[in-house]
Formats: sequence, structure tokens, C-alpha cells
Amino acid sequence: MEQPIRLKDNGQINVVLNTVKRGGEVSPNSTIETVHQPKHELLVEIEDQLRHLIGMEEIKKMIHEIYAWIFINKKREELNLKAEKQVLHMLFKGNPGTGKTTVARVIGQLFLKMGVLSKGHLIEAERADLVGEYIGHTAQKTRDLVKKANGGILFIDEAYSLGRGGEKDFGKEAIDTLVKHMEDKHGDFVLILAGYSSEMDYFLSLNPGLKSRFPFILEFQDYSVKELLDIAKKMFVDREYILSREAEYRLRDYIQKAKLENRAHFSNGRFVRNIVEKSIRTQATRLVLETEFNRELLMRIEEKDLFISDKSETMN
Repeated sequence: MEQPIRLKDNGQINVVLNTVKRGGEVSPNSTIETVHQPKHELLVEIEDQLRHLIGMEEIKKMIHEIYAWIFINKKREELNLKAEKQVLHMLFKGNPGTGKTTVARVIGQLFLKMGVLSKGHLIEAERADLVGEYIGHTAQKTRDLVKKANGGILFIDEAYSLGRGGEKDFGKEAIDTLVKHMEDKHGDFVLILAGYSSEMDYFLSLNPGLKSRFPFILEFQDYSVKELLDIAKKMFVDREYILSREAEYRLRDYIQKAKLENRAHFSNGRFVRNIVEKSIRTQATRLVLETEFNRELLMRIEEKDLFISDKSETMN
């Protein structure tokens, strides 16, 4: 006989079992535990933050997946079921200006609110912050950084630089120290290594066991011309400026040209930010000679304010 499922007014689901008693009788009133549908307010909050970031659709899906994995693991633990050991160290691969640091901060807040990390703060570091000048110095500097990151995220940009000096370079000592702390203190902090995709692949090949220690590898793709233009327009709006139509056309053409000429190491959002900030300074230089001002004049970025040359500083 089918098991009836009853939906209460409050949205709870009760499953009623026809339990067979001794002697063959059936009791229709035995129930198993009530199941509640979680509202996932935290996921909604995190996704709202991510929604303001242009592009990065695959990254957003991955963060959703990480949330679901942690959430379900916690539910399994509550019901005394086996739950996977939560190792959350990550690799971020991609060109500069693709949002790696921003996403790391969002992940830190996610882990804090889910009880995975106690602080959720972000410590940013590079080779010079880890590598010392003599034997033993590097290990101590690296341990100090891990201690600062305790309860949060240690974010090491251009991490591949730690493996460039060969066997005798102190960078290898930094890697070895990090690997040890990744194992011993995996519940105390999250390590995120970031850098160019090709260089990071080479870096991982230097230590065969390194890649397996990072269950999450996130690829940050270059922005399209449209996405970069949208990012620029958002930056202007956030600063209470408006692009004229002619300025917008010129900016789009320049972004397209720059992407083609610097395809390997294009700096994406950083490139656009430099243009935005330079154009605001150029507009101010133009307007300082005026004697009367109004809102439109102060907000409008003209084509001539986009002082862009073939060898512009914004190319870096």
C-alpha cells in the first residue's frame, strides 16, 4: 500500500508509514521525523554580493557548490552520518584584474558565517612576505604569516614565484612550510594561491603532491570587451560621472585594441580602472579653467577626457 504524504499548513512535510504490527495488523499513524526546507538566507546574501560583480558566471556557480557542500556536510554531522573532511584550500588561476582578490574576500565572509572560519579576514601576501635572506628565516616568516591568517584566509598572489629559483632558492622552503601548515592546521585557516594560469600549472608540476592538496581550482577568465565596458561604466556611475556617447565609443574601441595587443597578460579590470581614474583627472584639469559650474558639467566625461595614446600608461 502507498505511503501517504501530508503537507501541513506551515510547509512541513510529514511522511506517514503503514507499519506492520505483530500478527499482521497495520498501524496507519506511525510517522518518521519532520523535514524542514531551509531558506538559505546566507546563500541569498552571498549571491546578492556576487550579482554586483560583472561576468564570472562559472566562479559564481562554484561558490554555490561550495556552500551546498558545506551545508549538507553539516546536516550529515547533525544526524551522525559520515561527513567528508572539509579541506578548503584553493587555487585561483587567471590574469590580473579578473576579480581574484574580491572573490577571496567574499569566500572569507561565507566561511565565517557558516562557522568554517572564526574571523574570515583576508591576509594578502607575495613572495617578499614569505622568503627570507638566510636559512631558517623563510620558515619563520611563513609561520608568522600563517599565524596572522589564523581564522581567515591567506591569499598569496603570484605564488608561482616561490618556485622560480630552483632547489637552492629559499622559495622552496616557503612552499614546504606552507604544505606542512595546510595539513596540520587545515581547520584554522584557508590558503589561496593565485597567479597566471600557465605559470601556476608549471608551479604545481614542481611538487607532484601539491595539486592534490587543493580541492578547489577556480579559473578566472578574461573579461569580454562588453564586460570591460560595463565595468568602466559602473565605475563612472559609482563615482557619479557619466560618459558621453562619443566617449563611450572611443573607450570601447580602445579596450578592444588593447585586448588584442596584450592577449597573454591583459590586466582586465585593473586596466579599466586606470583609464577611469586618468579620465577623471583629465576632466578636472579641463574644468578648472571654467568660471561657472553645474551638475551636468561636473559629471560629464567627454571624448577628449579619455586621453589615450598608443603607449599610454594604462596599458600596464
